[in-house]
Amino acid sequence: MTRCLSRWIAAAVLWIAFTPAARAETLAATVEQWGLLGSWAVDCAARPDRDKGSLLTYEIRKDGRVMYRRDFGEAKDENEVVSAAVDAEGLLNVMVYFPSLHQTREFGLLLTKDGSLRAIYNRSERGVYTIRDGKYVATGAPTPPQQRCD
Repeated sequence: MTRCLSRWIAAAVLWIAFTPAARAETLAATVEQWGLLGSWAVDCAARPDRDKGSLLTYEIRKDGRVMYRRDFGEAKDENEVVSAAVDAEGLLNVMVYFPSLHQTREFGLLLTKDGSLRAIYNRSERGVYTIRDGKYVATGAPTPPQQRCD
């Protein structure tokens, strides 16, 4: 009985030790295969500006973590992507932890046929939307397509 319990404990310890690395590889593979990596902007020639458009960058760190950087010109931040999954329609559902906001946000991204990226939804962990069905909730205006800036 003790020998069996020892084997189970050893197996559990190994599983716990390697689970974060496996998750990171899966997450990194998902965003890479989907085509998210790199920098995106509505206008790549324009300097980043909070009112006129930001530069958004997704990258995989050497440790396997996927990071989301936002450059608003006068302000920049870096946040960790904690999950990403592709649904049946090809929408990439991404969850990002924002330490400065003390929250995790979820957003859905769509790659269009011309290679541009569109935000389809963006919501807080409490389910409050800023973007829903490809439109800004506050104005009803459609989200603009973003181009790859690499």
